[in-house]
Amino acid sequence: MKRHNFSAGPCVLPREVIQKASEALLDFDNGLSLIEISHRSKAFVDVMENARALALELLGLEGKGYKALFLQGGASTQFLMVALNLLEKRAGYLNTGTWADKAIKEAKIYDDIYEVASSKDANYNYIPKGYDIPTDYDYFHCTSNNTIFGTQIKEFPDCPIPMVCDMSSDIFSRTLDFSKFDLIYAGAQKNMGPAGTTLVVVKEDILGKVSRKIPSMMDYKQHIDKSSMYNTPPVFAVYTSMLTLEWLKNLGGISEIEKINEKKAQLIYSEIDLNPLFKGFASNSDRSIMNATFNLTNEDLKETFDTMVKDAGINGLNGHRSVGGYRASMYNALSLESVATLVEVMSELERKA
Repeated sequence: MKRHNFSAGPCVLPREVIQKASEALLDFDNGLSLIEISHRSKAFVDVMENARALALELLGLEGKGYKALFLQGGASTQFLMVALNLLEKRAGYLNTGTWADKAIKEAKIYDDIYEVASSKDANYNYIPKGYDIPTDYDYFHCTSNNTIFGTQIKEFPDCPIPMVCDMSSDIFSRTLDFSKFDLIYAGAQKNMGPAGTTLVVVKEDILGKVSRKIPSMMDYKQHIDKSSMYNTPPVFAVYTSMLTLEWLKNLGGISEIEKINEKKAQLIYSEIDLNPLFKGFASNSDRSIMNATFNLTNEDLKETFDTMVKDAGINGLNGHRSVGGYRASMYNALSLESVATLVEVMSELERKA
């Protein structure tokens, strides 16, 4: 049976990427496995350089003063690194969900943090709008897509100060003017590869302006100076991410995958809106194209629906405990066919009920 993987992360990856990555585990460099060769060998240095270059190319940031890094620690470590490297006096944060809230708590360890706006009052089911960003702050931080709650920023502010964005769950999924951002970070396990590495894209001229001493492992400049090889990198996660970025480039880049992602989102949201047995959680204007969150209108049907989902080969549909219900994560590698299968099961439930 074909499996349809709606897992929120680690998530579905292109089958050809998984195939190539598995082959590299057996033989990557003249009979040696990818995970047993030196990370200083030319074979892997070439992988790191290619991955970094592809990231900048796909984001349209080549030659614009940005550097790409593949680091360890997940996006959660970036909550801390951003503050260590950029926070001198005060920073503004947009609180749109669990991960934004955690980023705020980490930054508060070092200095004064101001919430420019929050949607916590409605359990984060919408994106705040019409807020002001103080011009004398060190930076503004936002989260582009909120995996748990299924909301996504559709229009980013014209920011008068450096703008930092956690794009962990929608990086490379839609066209944006990425030059609006001074620092972007994203855990790999949504749209790039397995857990274990985090992409950081940073404009060099915003660094080196804080007075504090920064530990070497937490210093972006240190990692830039060492070409993202300051310490032993997570070679498998970086290699798989490189393969995924190559796959995306060969597909036609972000503009092409965006068209597919919009079709998937339109298909499932149409069913949620038309089928009386389901209701969406996120505000309609802020719905994510990556994570569709929804609930049953009649919980008595849960057991029946869950059985139908399982019988259809659908995996990873359960919603986060903060929201309940269901969450269909439709990352780049998820096929339109998989979304159509889920929609058919939802329609079949309506026919049975």
